[in-house]
Amino acid sequence: MTDLFNPALLPREVTFFSVWLLGLSMGLTACTATCLPFMSSWVLGRGGARALVLRDTGLFIGGRILAYALLGGLAGGAGVWLGQTLKSGLGNGLIGAASIAAGLWLLRARPHAPCGVARAAGGTPPLLLGFSLSFTPCAPLASLLALCAAAGEIGNGAQFGLAFGLGAALTPLLILLPLIGLFGQLLRDNREWLTRWIRYGAALVLIAIGIRRILLAA
Repeated sequence: MTDLFNPALLPREVTFFSVWLLGLSMGLTACTATCLPFMSSWVLGRGGARALVLRDTGLFIGGRILAYALLGGLAGGAGVWLGQTLKSGLGNGLIGAASIAAGLWLLRARPHAPCGVARAAGGTPPLLLGFSLSFTPCAPLASLLALCAAAGEIGNGAQFGLAFGLGAALTPLLILLPLIGLFGQLLRDNREWLTRWIRYGAALVLIAIGIRRILLAA
């Protein structure tokens, strides 16, 4: 496991821009590999037009930005304690719970629910997925928590977390998820019977990877 507070990971001059670049480095690499199985399953199972896919993608990214700002503030106030807590398996537990919740939502979703109801009810799972996946321990997050802890103030830590989150928001998922949504629409065209099976399959995938994450946290 990577040491969450390795001084060698820290840049010599810490600025809002340097922390943003740190987040960008994760958003363009590790973020895509980690998040794609969760959000691609959600987008395929959720269905809907391009606008709905973009909305869910925005909620997912918003959840990540919120989580990084919160983590930065907590690290600024709590120091090394937060990093040790994340190493204990908290992140995998949160990810697993959010993934299972998203899968259960798909299983219980009403295919012919009114559009406004479906949009409102379905916004929570991608937000929770984005929030929880931000707790995955990795080298860029280790650097963020270390410099926030060194800042020693909740406000400064939250600002660093916000900068990191805004950088991580620039991810290939912004392109990949709409393409996956389009692929799902093409599969469903003139195949109404397939819609339910895609939703059930995506739900089972989310539940399965959620259970696996929880087992990793144990």
